[in-house]
Amino acid sequence: MRLLLLGAALGLCAAAAWLWAFGGADMVAAWAAAGQSQAQRAMAGALRSLRAGDPGALATLCGLAFSYGVFHAAGPGHGKVLIGGYGVARRVALAKLSGIAILSSLAQAAGAVLLVYGALWLLGWGRTEMTNAAESWFAPASYAAIAAVGAYLVLRGAGKLWRARRQGGGHGGDHAVHDHSGGVCTSCGHVHGPDPAAAARVSSLREAAALVGAVAIRPCTGALFLLILTAQMGIAAAGILATFAMGLGTAVVTVGAAVAAVTVREGMVARLAQGGSAVRLLAGIEMLAGGVVAALALQLMLRAL
Repeated sequence: MRLLLLGAALGLCAAAAWLWAFGGADMVAAWAAAGQSQAQRAMAGALRSLRAGDPGALATLCGLAFSYGVFHAAGPGHGKVLIGGYGVARRVALAKLSGIAILSSLAQAAGAVLLVYGALWLLGWGRTEMTNAAESWFAPASYAAIAAVGAYLVLRGAGKLWRARRQGGGHGGDHAVHDHSGGVCTSCGHVHGPDPAAAARVSSLREAAALVGAVAIRPCTGALFLLILTAQMGIAAAGILATFAMGLGTAVVTVGAAVAAVTVREGMVARLAQGGSAVRLLAGIEMLAGGVVAALALQLMLRAL
């Protein structure tokens, strides 16, 4: 099993090198843009059929919206970077990271619905105002939040390195007097704080919320267009349903990023991290992954400003 994971990890690293160094990213972006354009044109026809009362038009629209979401997420984007970088930086169960990826995509769809109908009812905005808000306000805010998550990973990795060096130097501190394993002090019998499992659960929930929020802040422009158009056509419910179908399409790619991240970590990182240097190596990888996430997010933010 380890050899299989290692082979898969090496294959993913080779694919990443092709994307970054040999023009693969440009090819994927061009393919994704062409797919989005085709899906948009087909959705326009499905909307006309839906308004005309075609009974199969709603299913067609949702299927096309799902396809649009896949193409949209396959192109340049922030969700893949955040989910993938976090999965490499931390050892996270695949089911958990995949759940976060799906939840973030659905939350992004929900954010688009709230923006469109809030702006329509409260501010009277049209498509131009909403698109400008998404590109000028929400996109930089999302990238800044992702950069903050990356910086957090860097700082946490640095903290682990610092603690590993202290422990390696034999500094026991007050922990030599009181044993708090399990959360209960064996010397006095009192609980001085949450046990490690409880603390990990709290941290995990906060981090999951941060990941979902960082992705959801920036709504998909295609979802905004779809929602505005269906609202004007008097078929708002169909637009909302198709928007969540689009979110599920986006989730296909972000879940793929989660699978790739977990495979790389389990196949290479866990194999390399043996012996006394394991903590330092994993902390260094966490810092590196966080730095990559922060750098890419800052680059996207500067482009959006």
